[in-house]
Amino acid sequence: MTSDLSKHIECICRYGLGFLFVYHGLAPKIIWLSPVEISLVEASGSPFSATWLSPLAGVLEILLGVSIILFRRILAPVYIAISVLIMLLIFVAFTIPTLLIEAFNPISTNVLGIVLGYLVIKLHYYNVKN
Repeated sequence: MTSDLSKHIECICRYGLGFLFVYHGLAPKIIWLSPVEISLVEASGSPFSATWLSPLAGVLEILLGVSIILFRRILAPVYIAISVLIMLLIFVAFTIPTLLIEAFNPISTNVLGIVLGYLVIKLHYYNVKN
């Protein structure tokens, strides 16, 4: 694989992973508060209301997504994203496992996000080495 091609693929993976976090921070948490988001906050046992906590989480997700896209020389946002995706998947599996079989579920979304993050990391190290 040429260095230009691997840099291009890394960039596409970063945009994909960043988009995942920006969209999921914006649409179901800030613009339209999803009933699923409300259920997850309630299931967490948090003392805070979903109408307050979900938009805050949405802002943090958007910041993470934007940092994945913009800070191409560092991998910290990508590692954070992978960790968050794994933790959220485990959280959903234990709190509301029926969500795992829905049409658009955390397994498909989170696993694909983890794969994109893995590709960003592998390609980043490949590009630094070459």
